[in-house]
Amino acid sequence: MGFHEFLGNSGTVTRLRESIAAGRFPQAMILAGPKGAGKYTLALMLARAVNCLEPTESDGLPDFCGRCRNCERIGDAANLEERVTEAVDAREEMRDADKRETRILIQTHPDVLIVPPDPPQLLIKLGQVRQVIHVAWYRPPTEAKRSFTIFTSSAFMKEAANSLLKVLEEPPEHTSLILLTENPQELLPTIRSRAVMHRLGALPAAELEALLLERRPQMKREDRALAARLAEGAVGRALTLDLGAYLASRKDALVVLLTALREPDYSQLFRATETYRAGADGQEKTINLLRALGSLLEDLLLVVAGTPQLVRNVDMTAELERLAQGLTVDWIDGAARALGQVEQGMRRNLLRSLSLDAMAVALGER
Repeated sequence: MGFHEFLGNSGTVTRLRESIAAGRFPQAMILAGPKGAGKYTLALMLARAVNCLEPTESDGLPDFCGRCRNCERIGDAANLEERVTEAVDAREEMRDADKRETRILIQTHPDVLIVPPDPPQLLIKLGQVRQVIHVAWYRPPTEAKRSFTIFTSSAFMKEAANSLLKVLEEPPEHTSLILLTENPQELLPTIRSRAVMHRLGALPAAELEALLLERRPQMKREDRALAARLAEGAVGRALTLDLGAYLASRKDALVVLLTALREPDYSQLFRATETYRAGADGQEKTINLLRALGSLLEDLLLVVAGTPQLVRNVDMTAELERLAQGLTVDWIDGAARALGQVEQGMRRNLLRSLSLDAMAVALGER
């Protein structure tokens, strides 16, 4: 147990450990990198290293034991999806009046607060940030040397983002706020200017393939190659990618594209999108479809740009080249914008199947 288990980005990890050794761990920090790069894992490791009751060293820098009371309780939050599900289930059992006022927060250690996007909109909300401010100013650490608040997403409601500035402008000395983001530009410039930014870069596909061969030897060679490309350099995504689920989403995404690019078969489109209904399952399924569609659009852009060797969906390079015939960069850009509009519509709870149908029809008319 320790930092040696964190794969990749050794330079960034070393700098952060050096700041712990020097006693200058930042009060506000942004960890930026692709989904699955290990941002959340690293944030928990840093919280443990700062607050470990039996601290160790490795490579001459601070490390954590992983066994003490603080390390174990902070580590209990590692499975974020499971913790969030438990919190959501607990909220659903409340009275309606209490349910409306309750926001999702994860706290397996009294001095480490984790703030995930609040379902169903999946945004950081004002009530969550107000709790962060209260904890930062009025609840000094009781069992840790330093308290931590970890925002697992940069998708803030406007009021929540503005409220966060209050604690970032004058953060208490005993606390550190860590914001995790795939895209720092989603954060307000005033937030970015008040936090130290560290980036987690992508690992080469060849390294990820080698890692998959070691960790998931049952995978076929072609599946490893596809998973390594789809992971976009993110170790966590490569190791946890459900390739079967992705291929199912990509199949429907291809129906949307074919409806837009070829002689439209609306019956096939409607059959595919009919299953994208309301509810948490429908939301996750729609998100997976949009990601797969985004991946195909990016690959089409690479083909149009004359760099097909860079496509991620390596198992369908030939089909991508056929689809790209006659396409322009402007068309692909318009398709990407339409995709973004569907994502925005999901946050407003628009009917998902109708949004997908409208997008495919609109693209066909371009």
